[in-house]
Amino acid sequence: MSDESARLTAALGTVPDPGGRGDIVSAGRISAPRIKDGIASIVLDVTGIDASERAALERAVRAAVIAVPEISEVRIAMTSEKVEKTIIAVGSGKGGVGKSTVSANLAIALGRLGRKVGLLDADIYGPSQPRIMGSTGRPELAEKQIVAARAYGVRLLSIGQLIEPGTAVAWRGPMTGSALGQLMEGDWGDTEIMIVDLPPGTGDVQMTLIQKWKPAGAVIVSTPQDLALIDATRAIDLFRKMDVPVIGLVENMAGYSCPHCGEVSDPFGNGGAEAAAGVMAIPFLGRIPLTLSIREASDAGFPPAAGDGEEAGMFRTIAERLLEQVNRAASGGL
Repeated sequence: MSDESARLTAALGTVPDPGGRGDIVSAGRISAPRIKDGIASIVLDVTGIDASERAALERAVRAAVIAVPEISEVRIAMTSEKVEKTIIAVGSGKGGVGKSTVSANLAIALGRLGRKVGLLDADIYGPSQPRIMGSTGRPELAEKQIVAARAYGVRLLSIGQLIEPGTAVAWRGPMTGSALGQLMEGDWGDTEIMIVDLPPGTGDVQMTLIQKWKPAGAVIVSTPQDLALIDATRAIDLFRKMDVPVIGLVENMAGYSCPHCGEVSDPFGNGGAEAAAGVMAIPFLGRIPLTLSIREASDAGFPPAAGDGEEAGMFRTIAERLLEQVNRAASGGL
């Protein structure tokens, strides 16, 4: 290596890797750096870095390289390998079963298990994830892509970040499909697992997601009551008919502990979802009780999975069981 090349490499070695792997040279992001006639040419691998991080990295590289005395111009070519995401759809047959709360906390729990997670709020008409995740600001737009925001270590996109609060979304089917596409094709950076919070039912959004992006699996959320389970069965039937494996059932609002006397009651019944999972040969991922603390935390934008309490442990257990089923599905075990 010539002295010029050595100085160029040394300068590049002062730039931190955005992925936290030391510097960009040791992280393997630099290919064939060279100098000719005072011009430094660099191939920079930006795989897994979102648009805003790419821009910041490019500025840092230019600043470091132009400081080398014999260099008068810097040319950077950025390359990126497509990161394949594992898409997990979270659905329910009806509204009001806590599907969005489960989706948000499941995404956070997966992130705390070391996975790089994205959360897409596909409920176009009733987006709630910005409030649950405490992320109501508008996301950035870079290179004609919407850049997923960050909240609790999770990347997040929702139509709720793009409209004024309280605004009705009065769109016909094709427009919802277009909106879903913009969110799905946004800049998700290094996301490995994408949790898609679906609207209730079995309509346009579900069909578009399955046909265009084919989830690796679906998780169904239901309360224990018979009516909710009947509706959940319809959602399960849709996924199965379209060859999407149903990799788990979560029973939400299962039991209520009185904060005054401690007595546990079951306003929605108990165990119905687990029994239904057994009948339908679907893995049962776990149950979540009906508690005031989960509701208050969700309304306040502080999902309990981000804390260290009992509820966080529940969501962590469900996330661990989900990963087991994802791995089984990937190996053809389902």
